[in-house]
Amino acid sequence: MTPNTAQDQLAIPVAADERILSLDVLRGYALLGILLLNILGFGLHSAGYFYPLIGIGDTEFSRVLNLSVWGAVSVLFEGAMRALFSILFGAGVVLFLHAGRRPSLHFKRNFWLLLFGIFDAYILLWNGDILITYAIAGAILFSVRNWAPRNLLIAAGLMVAFLTFLSWGQKYTLEQARISGDPAYEELIAENVPSPEAYEEELELRRDGYSGAFAFNFDVKLEMTFVVLPLFLIWDALAMMLIGMALFKLRVLDASRSDKFYQLLALCGFALGLTVNLWELRLAIVSDYDVMASVPIMIWTYQFGRLGMALGYLGLIMLMCKSGVWVGLQRRLAAVGRMALTNYLSHSVICLFIFTGLGLGLVGAFERWKLYLIVFAIWAFQLWFSPVWLNKYRFGPMEWLWRRLTYGNRYN
Repeated sequence: MTPNTAQDQLAIPVAADERILSLDVLRGYALLGILLLNILGFGLHSAGYFYPLIGIGDTEFSRVLNLSVWGAVSVLFEGAMRALFSILFGAGVVLFLHAGRRPSLHFKRNFWLLLFGIFDAYILLWNGDILITYAIAGAILFSVRNWAPRNLLIAAGLMVAFLTFLSWGQKYTLEQARISGDPAYEELIAENVPSPEAYEEELELRRDGYSGAFAFNFDVKLEMTFVVLPLFLIWDALAMMLIGMALFKLRVLDASRSDKFYQLLALCGFALGLTVNLWELRLAIVSDYDVMASVPIMIWTYQFGRLGMALGYLGLIMLMCKSGVWVGLQRRLAAVGRMALTNYLSHSVICLFIFTGLGLGLVGAFERWKLYLIVFAIWAFQLWFSPVWLNKYRFGPMEWLWRRLTYGNRYN
């Protein structure tokens, strides 16, 4: 690895390897924020990712505390961090392809990202991996790299409309199945509200050494890859990536717009996102956490709420970058963002050790709020470690490997 330089440390744009500080800060924020949701997939029964009555404890106090934590995370972060990360990936595609690089490098880069994703999903046992989705979406984005921002936003709008219709159609179909007594509804309930026997069976399998956790994860990830990804995840990612490409071309993501612009973006984004997400939270509460009111992707407003929150955070962080406040935090977030692949995969490594039988086997051992103590510890480590590493090296270890596989011995 090549030792870092002062210029690299300050994230000053340099020729074909340009760094844009605001993008790195935003990416670091999104990367850390994603763990607020992913920790549920790592640390709880699989139904707990969406169903709020998993991992809430046995006492009334713990129930109130954990449901309050679930509600806060759902309103403020669910879907928004993934949207923000996808927006940044789309911007990165534009930046990569418009830096004079050969198109073949784009596809080679995405091929290796796909392999990293397969490793993360099937070896590190993270069935919620997004790298596979991003690699496929990234290859598709090549065909629209030269589209005008207006056309990119129109295409994104059409995809959001499609996803909205998909959510509505799924919920309508399941409601009809509930009325008619169709087995499809019972399967949904069994999957999201497991019986005590099914609950313990899954946890025992995931705690039973690497082989048991691998067997459980393999079946789940196959369904995610061949059913959920083509029907939902790829469109979910592409819609936000197209928005990211458009925003980058419109100079929104490099903090070069006016303060008033970003203030308005933050205000409108949060107004939309909070209004929608609080309404969705109310639906879940008044239904006594019915599955079809608690699983966000079954609610037709889901895409609007998460996009609104993502744009709100985007505007707020651009204002922070422009104002020069919290410079130390900005540098740490930027370092986390520059090492996004390393830090993302390290989430899987750390949680593989903590929660599966390969390590401590603590899956299902913590209530929801306690999982966030682990999140805060990982955040603290990565905010400390990332700048320390980048003070010595130009790239994070996985970023270095990714570049080496993409470029060979050339670093431009």
